[in-house]
Amino acid sequence: MAEPQDRISVDECAADVRLLARRLALLHYYYAEAIIGRLGEEEGRALVKEAIWAYGRHCGNAVRAEVEALGLPLTAENYSRGRDLPRFGWESGKVTLPNGEVRATSLFCPIAATLQELGPRGMELGRLYCFVDQAKFEAYNPAIEFAHARNVLDGDACCEFAVGARATGE
Repeated sequence: MAEPQDRISVDECAADVRLLARRLALLHYYYAEAIIGRLGEEEGRALVKEAIWAYGRHCGNAVRAEVEALGLPLTAENYSRGRDLPRFGWESGKVTLPNGEVRATSLFCPIAATLQELGPRGMELGRLYCFVDQAKFEAYNPAIEFAHARNVLDGDACCEFAVGARATGE
């Protein structure tokens, strides 16, 4: 085993985070396959989605608590003030729509990359994992709606996130 270092580079840190994200993606895939194999496609997918939703709500509640502890309002802009994902390992960007709306994008997600490597079934089951994002925002602030406008696991070039006020139906 290599000697521990006091400091590592950003690239080394990102590689370690990506390795852990790969393990998470594989765990999700094999849990989902086992559940679906036991319960059947429809009931199994529903249970996987239920578990991912509960996981996402847990994460969203944690972000909510951090933002509240900072004394900040629970806005979409303040969501990132609570720590949700590592700073390293993912590649993010922004896109400006013709109407001027600016949306966050994920240019590289190590979880999605691993699921893509597993082929169409990996992408299909990985797409269930992505419900974590909607659940996180619902728990953080139910007045904020989150949707994947684009998703690499649907064959898009990147993930694009639409975040805004939830329609009240009034």
